[in-house]
Amino acid sequence: MRVLVIGGGGREHAIAWKLSQSPRVTELLAAPGNAGTAQVAENVAVGAEDVDGLLRLAQDRAVDLTVVGLEAALAAGIADRFAEAGLLLFGPTQSAARIETSKAFAKDLMLRHGVPTAAAAVFDDYDDARRYVEGSPAPVVIKADGLAAGKGVVVARTKKDALDALRLQMVERTFGASGDRVLIEEYLEGEEVSVFAFVDGRRVSPLVAACDYKRQGDGDTGPNTGGVGAYSPPPPHLWNDDICREVRSRIIEPVVRALSEEGAPYTGALYAGLMHTGQGLKVIEFNCRLGDPEAQVLLPRLITDLADVMIGVARGDLTGVTLAWDPRPCVGVVLTSGGYPGTYETGFAIDGLDVEQPNAMLFHAGTRLDAASRRTVTDGGRVLMAVGLAPTLGEARKTAYDRAAVVGFERAFWRTDIASSERRRAPLHGKEASL
Repeated sequence: MRVLVIGGGGREHAIAWKLSQSPRVTELLAAPGNAGTAQVAENVAVGAEDVDGLLRLAQDRAVDLTVVGLEAALAAGIADRFAEAGLLLFGPTQSAARIETSKAFAKDLMLRHGVPTAAAAVFDDYDDARRYVEGSPAPVVIKADGLAAGKGVVVARTKKDALDALRLQMVERTFGASGDRVLIEEYLEGEEVSVFAFVDGRRVSPLVAACDYKRQGDGDTGPNTGGVGAYSPPPPHLWNDDICREVRSRIIEPVVRALSEEGAPYTGALYAGLMHTGQGLKVIEFNCRLGDPEAQVLLPRLITDLADVMIGVARGDLTGVTLAWDPRPCVGVVLTSGGYPGTYETGFAIDGLDVEQPNAMLFHAGTRLDAASRRTVTDGGRVLMAVGLAPTLGEARKTAYDRAAVVGFERAFWRTDIASSERRRAPLHGKEASL
C-alpha cells in the first residue's frame, strides 16, 4: 500500500511513525510533513489545507489510503472530495466533522439526544452576548464556535474577563469568522479525561483514554496552549471498566447513532473531552480526529497494526479488527519555543536528535530541515515531544524526561510536572481527547 498522511505536527509524525511499522505499507508520503516525518516518509510540499493540491497528489502518486491528521482539512471537506474521486480516506465528512468545527452544532446535538454536557447559550450578536454575561453569575466559559487552533476557549473567572473575551472574539475578531458566533457555557469543576474511539459509521471500537496538560506552566499556571504534555492510561479514579462502559453507552454510541440518523454518519477517530463533575461525567467538547499531544502517548501503546484499523474505518467496516493495547504507561513531555503560546522566535538549531535511549521516542512538531546548514531547526511553538514507555508511570515519566534532557535548542522550555504523582487535574475546560 501507498499511504499519504496529511499534516505537519507531532500527531502526524506519530501516525506516520506507527504506519511505517506496518508490513502492509510499502510507501509512505507526508504532506507537508516536518523534519521528523522525513525520517519515515517522503515529505511532499503540499499544504495540509490545499484540498485541490492534495487530491492531485493522491491521484498522481496512486495513493491507496489517505490519513487526515489536521482538523482544518476535514472542515474544508477533504473527505467529501476524495470520496467523489473514488479515493479511500481516513477521516469524517465535512458534515460529520461539525461535531468539532461547530461547537453550537455539537451542543445542540448533545442536548437533543440526552448526552450529558454543560448548559450553554449561543449568540451571534455581540450586544446580546454582552447583556447575557452582565446578567449572569461568574465564572463562565466563553467558546468561539469554530476552529481556533485550540485557543478559542476562555475560562472567565470574572465578568470583566468574560466581557474582554467576548470583545476579542466578536468585535476584534481575534479568531476571524470562528468567533462570529460564541457559546457562553456554565463553568464546570472537576478532573478531565480524554477518550478516543475508532468509528466506521456504525460500529465503535473499544475505547482508550489519556490525560493532557493545557496550561503552559508547572502547577497548571500560565496561559492555555495547544497541549504541552500527556500520559496514558489515566489513573483508575478517572478511567476504569465501569467508567468506560458509561462513556460508551451514554456518550460515544449515542452521538455516533445521532449523527447517522441525521444523515452525517461518522467515520474516523472520535475524541471526547470529558470532565468528572459533582453531577457525573459531562462532555466538554468533541474533536473529529486524534488529539495532539494525546496521539503521541496512545500510538506507542497500540499493538494492533494501525493500517488495518484505518483501512477498516475508511471502508466502513471494522468487523474483524481487534484493538490490542500495551498495558504499560506512556508519558510525553512537549518541548516548546521560549515565549509560546505568545510571541516566539524560530530557526534555532536542535541538538541531540539522534541520541538513542531504550523505550524512548522523540516526535517532531515544529521542526524543519534548514537548506543552508542541513541541520534540523525549530519551526513552531511546540517543537518536539519526548515520550517514554515503561512498566510503571514513574519509570515512563523518567524515560520521557531523560530523553528531553539531551535535546537542546535556544530558549527551549518544558513543564517539569507532567504525570507527577503530586499533580491533580485542574478544574479547567480541556480541548482534546484520546483514541
